[in-house]
Amino acid sequence: MSTSVSAPAGDNPSLRSLLLLLATIAGVSVASIYYNQPLLDDFRRSFPESSSWIGAVPAATQLGYAGGMLLLAPLGDRFDRRRLILLQIAGVCIALLVAATAPNLAVLIGASLAIGVLATIAQQAVPFAAELAPPEARGHAVGTVMSGLLIGILLARTVAGFVGQYFGWRAMFGVSVVMLLALAVVVVLKLPRSQPTSTLGYGKLLASMWHLTVELRGLREAATTGAFLFGAFSMFWPVLTLLLAGEPFHLGPEAAGLFGVVGAAGAMAAPVAGRFADKRGSRAIITMSLWLMALAFVIFAFSGKSLLGLVIGVIVLDIGVQAAQISNQSRVYALRPEARSRVNTVYMVAYFIGGAAGSAVGVTTWHLFGWVGVCIAGLVFTALAGWVHMAMRPRPGQRAQAS
Repeated sequence: MSTSVSAPAGDNPSLRSLLLLLATIAGVSVASIYYNQPLLDDFRRSFPESSSWIGAVPAATQLGYAGGMLLLAPLGDRFDRRRLILLQIAGVCIALLVAATAPNLAVLIGASLAIGVLATIAQQAVPFAAELAPPEARGHAVGTVMSGLLIGILLARTVAGFVGQYFGWRAMFGVSVVMLLALAVVVVLKLPRSQPTSTLGYGKLLASMWHLTVELRGLREAATTGAFLFGAFSMFWPVLTLLLAGEPFHLGPEAAGLFGVVGAAGAMAAPVAGRFADKRGSRAIITMSLWLMALAFVIFAFSGKSLLGLVIGVIVLDIGVQAAQISNQSRVYALRPEARSRVNTVYMVAYFIGGAAGSAVGVTTWHLFGWVGVCIAGLVFTALAGWVHMAMRPRPGQRAQAS
């Protein structure tokens, strides 16, 4: 069994191996909520009598993930994160087995909800990385784990499409169980225990997130800017499928999926953004991210009929949003070291609310004003993030909290 580790000093091989393990944990676990997206047509064929409800499968998974962030992620401050990770892996495996053997769509939807709730393991892995790393390397540590999470999201759809095509959708859920069980063995052997930083009961632990939000100006700023930027990012992706389906492209949804592979640039940029945040400060990186995302939407506006322009815009957009994400998370983890799981929960819940709002605005704007209207809406969201970033910049007496 592993022994407890508080905070390894310096950037050493032991710390690097732990960060890579946490990155793997984040990637493999978050992939569980994206496997179902390329398999929707397979679900329809398996349950033709309930075909009109197929869309409830990914919706239940996303809803469950949001609920899991709110209800489970704060427990990392109260209990050993290693134990929580193992318990959630066990829970996800059970839910995946139920999904793999679902006799009807209602059972599959219920299992998908449970998968979403329990797959929030990354929300334990990322704060754990911030705890293990010394302060001068916290941004790099968070970026390393986030890169694993991003790669998991990118590859999940590709893997699910391949396994589903050749072995069926039930096999994909079985493969996921095998991967998670193998990961659990490595966690038992390699991952140290964490030290709980709170003795609050569960109800008070949840209530304390409101008090942290009110008390910490930096958390409010990071959560609001993150929400607007992720909203702008999320505005683009559902509309891209609609754009590619029409003139002059006439491409199917699989082509939009390939654009996700281009997003690997963002995953590769995450650790680099973390290093810059450590050296230059989070606010400087967020300012750069704002300009990159604004540039991306300008590129998109002139690329409504150019695949090359869309590819370039996706790279710029993804680097911008990921650099801001790493910088914001690195910043909020420094605000209250004893409450990292709770401040992360506040930040991520706001982040996903912004993403949901952006998706809704993007599709509505597409139908009303077309592609250029969507690009303008993306610029508006980015500008709102920039306004919050400037309006809430720390005054001289608040520099210490914001650094």
